[in-house]
Amino acid sequence: MNRAALILSLFLALPVSAQELAPDALVRKVTEEVLAAIKSDKDLQAGDRKKALALAEEKILPHVDFREATQIAMGRSWREATPAQQKQLVDEFRALLVRIYSSAIDVYRGQTMKVLPLRAGRDDTDVKVRNQYISEGRPPVAVDYSMMKTPSGWKIYDISVEGISLVLTYRSEFESIVRASGIEGLIKRLQEKNA
Repeated sequence: MNRAALILSLFLALPVSAQELAPDALVRKVTEEVLAAIKSDKDLQAGDRKKALALAEEKILPHVDFREATQIAMGRSWREATPAQQKQLVDEFRALLVRIYSSAIDVYRGQTMKVLPLRAGRDDTDVKVRNQYISEGRPPVAVDYSMMKTPSGWKIYDISVEGISLVLTYRSEFESIVRASGIEGLIKRLQEKNA
């Protein structure tokens, strides 16, 4: 095998090996990469929103299942949406969550992370990876990642901070908007929030 073919085969094998990471190992890897990026970049430390957004897009978002997150946030209303509306809802909810994730990057500046032992069976396809973010002089902050195994590897579909689900916090708001204005009304409201 020539050198170019070897490099190409190693490059193509990288996504497979990343997908094979256990959910807790994946969370640990991604979180360590994000915290290291924050620690080493003066612009991120100063709160540069563009860099935080780029970091979230590169390191965090490829590991999030936005369709599943949107379905959970929508509850029963999800089934009322047409496939085109579902796509719009996923796109708009993704944009909203991206802003939240990139804002959260600044919050974790100067913290360390501890992944707690995973309580899952070998064949489980839906797990909760429990973490603690630790800041000197403060009690640890519990952050749990709800993850499911997909054909493309483990994906996060919800994040809970101190027991409060990010996705479920939107459910009552979304249901209220759908009752008052329908699915199109919710799409419009999300577009307004993201504008």
